[in-house]
Parts: sequence; structure tokens; C-alpha cells
Amino acid sequence: MTQYDLQTIFTDGGFMMYPLIMCSLVALGIILAKLWTLTIAHFSSVKLLEDLKDESLEGRINAVIETAESTKGPVAAILAHGLHRVRVRTEDDRGKGGADIMRAINTAGVIELDFLERGMPVLRTVSNVAPMLGFLGTVVGMILAFQQIESSGQVDPAMVAAGIKVALITTATGLAVAIPVNVAYNYFVSRIDRLILDMEEGAQAILRLIWGLDVPPRKVA
Repeated sequence: MTQYDLQTIFTDGGFMMYPLIMCSLVALGIILAKLWTLTIAHFSSVKLLEDLKDESLEGRINAVIETAESTKGPVAAILAHGLHRVRVRTEDDRGKGGADIMRAINTAGVIELDFLERGMPVLRTVSNVAPMLGFLGTVVGMILAFQQIESSGQVDPAMVAAGIKVALITTATGLAVAIPVNVAYNYFVSRIDRLILDMEEGAQAILRLIWGLDVPPRKVA
């Protein structure tokens, strides 16, 4: 399709093409950002857990915390929060079991989940609103087409067909925007669900590693 054809379609679609194009650009930006973020989060988390598997943290907790803090991803954040809490525990904290560590891990998990889901409501909104904007443009286009027929005083099949064709452009555009955005939204939901499972598995692995530590409690002055 030539540039001229695209320009003609955009012009014939009327004013409703502007919000539809804006929706598509916003959705495209979020989709690219989510692809990058989720891919980095997945591979960094897998690598970190593989590096820690079957290894003892005894005597190197500070090094592991530094590694976790320098690694992107939800599992790394959970690991950093959990081990940092272990490092600053007092004698009273140790007497309470691992409740304080679990709170630190849960807090990190909530923060990371919020980050992973950032932008998802916008994608969902675009996938819902784009078809409605397209349909609204079609209705407005049909009204204008029938007004032209009414003002001409005669029914010309060619005029009717031309008016309907122009009116349907916005519906087609709305669907063309909504369908890939909806596919991307569902794909990201499945990726985030997978990362949530990774976070839960990571938390359990972290706890198993932490229980094997013999970190001297921090003394309170």
C-alpha cells in the first residue's frame, strides 16, 4: 500500500482517526517497554537462581546482597531484601523465627508485582476503547453521509456506497488497533503470571538458604 493510499485512508476516516492513532502509539510504546522489562526480568532471575543453587551463603552474605542489588529482576529484589533483613537482625528478631524475613520478602514482592503490572491497565483500556472509538467514528460518518443524501434530494447508490466506505474506515482502524493490543495484553499477563511463580519459587529457595546461615545477630546499643 502506497503512502498516498495511507494518507487518503487517514483523511477519509475523519477526526476520529486522531485518537485512534494516538491510542496505537501509546500502546506500541508500552508493548515495547513491557517486552524489554519482562525479558530482562525473566533471564536475570533465572541466572541468579542458577548461580545460587546448591551453594552455601555462609561467610559471603554481603557479596550475595551486592550481587542481588546489582541484578535486575523481581527475584533479585526479593533476595536482596530478605538477606539484608538477615544481616540487620537483632537477638530479639532471631527469637521470633523468620516472621521479620517473610515480611521483608512480602514487601519486596508487592513492590515488584506493582512494577511488573505497570502499564497493563493502559493496554487493557486501549484494547477496549479503540473499537468503540472506531464504531463512534462510523456512526458519525453514516450520519454525515445521510445528511449529504438528504441535502442532494436524490438517492445515488454510488454516493451511498462512498459514504458507507468512508464511515467504515474508523471501525476497521479501531479493530486493527485493538486486536494486536489485546493479544499483547494476554501475552504479558501470562508472562507476569510466570514471573510470579518464579518469585514464589525464589522466595522458597531464599528461605531455604537463609535457614542454613549462621549470621551473628546485630547487637542493639
